[in-house]
Amino acid sequence: MNIHRHPLLSPAPGTQRELVSLHYGPDAQSSGGQKAYIQASLHADELPGMLVAHHLRRLLDELDATGQVSGEIVLVPMANPIGLSQFVMHGHQGRFELTTGENFNRHYPDQIDNVAKAVESDLGPDAAANVATLRRALKSAVLSSPVETELQSQRRTLLGLSCDADIVLDLHCDAQALLHLYTEVPCWPDCEPLARFLRSRVTLLAQDSGDNPFDEACSQVWWKWARHFAGRFPIPQACLSVTVELRGAVDVTHELAAADAQNIIDFLRWRGLIKGDRPPLPDPVGDARPLAGSMPIKAPVAGVLTFVMEVGAEVRAGDVLAQVIDPVTAEITDLKSPVDGLFFARDFVRFASAGMRIAKVAGREALRTGKLLGA
Repeated sequence: MNIHRHPLLSPAPGTQRELVSLHYGPDAQSSGGQKAYIQASLHADELPGMLVAHHLRRLLDELDATGQVSGEIVLVPMANPIGLSQFVMHGHQGRFELTTGENFNRHYPDQIDNVAKAVESDLGPDAAANVATLRRALKSAVLSSPVETELQSQRRTLLGLSCDADIVLDLHCDAQALLHLYTEVPCWPDCEPLARFLRSRVTLLAQDSGDNPFDEACSQVWWKWARHFAGRFPIPQACLSVTVELRGAVDVTHELAAADAQNIIDFLRWRGLIKGDRPPLPDPVGDARPLAGSMPIKAPVAGVLTFVMEVGAEVRAGDVLAQVIDPVTAEITDLKSPVDGLFFARDFVRFASAGMRIAKVAGREALRTGKLLGA
């Protein structure tokens, strides 16, 4: 295993942060093998992924020592040193950069058109050769792109490490939730086995959900190039990129993390990046539903928030999920599910402000339009 250190742009004299990446197995570009990229806690206050990365590192160290890692595996055990250092009055603020207010998981740079123009004369009828050509050009474009801020340099570093991978796993968590996944529609055939291994209860599918989050920045280049070159050059969906929501923010236990890490290793072995017999494909415990059918439940008034349904419940439209209680007037406002679906996530805050999103229900019909992700 090789450890690489990636200095970020210094935001002030005397200050220097860095990203650290762990590299296992042979380089995919030179060996012609597959590459997997895994990062933890891009939202720095979402900690289950860091513990999963800790257990992954132990497993990968053992596999590497015995020569079992046959593909390139890159692990970034802590993907956001900027957010990891942000505290306001002892409260960790790891979702948004305090300087700009920007979400750490949005606004990744788009090199799709630039790369398409640069390599068009080098593409041909061989799909595998086209993938290799596009990957080299994409990585070069990402790494040479100009940056002006520390946050931009962090985005460039993460995308430079991941943009040429066959598999990208971005480990996050929700507030209180079931294990669930986000990926793009063209990725679902390759994601379905991952959902089985991870025991995901639901996978939420979109195609360009808005604001270019990290996972889509890695996967959408391929279906957009396929559309751009349609009828001229074959371009497969060469990257499976998935946001893995590892339950809730306080689900930081060795028992859960060790099981999740082993499930990821089993998937990588099943995909052929680790030597040995392929493990059997587990039975599915969930399904795929449109992200546009994931309905946010909002509190129309402020007050004490109490839930009357637990995550994991299958609910019907009109079922009461929670109540908001005005502590002065004693008025109770019922918060109801707008659709039939899976009650898969809720907030851990117990005082609701007016307009606050407090829960999510995954329905089966695409009902929302526009940008589909929250802040």
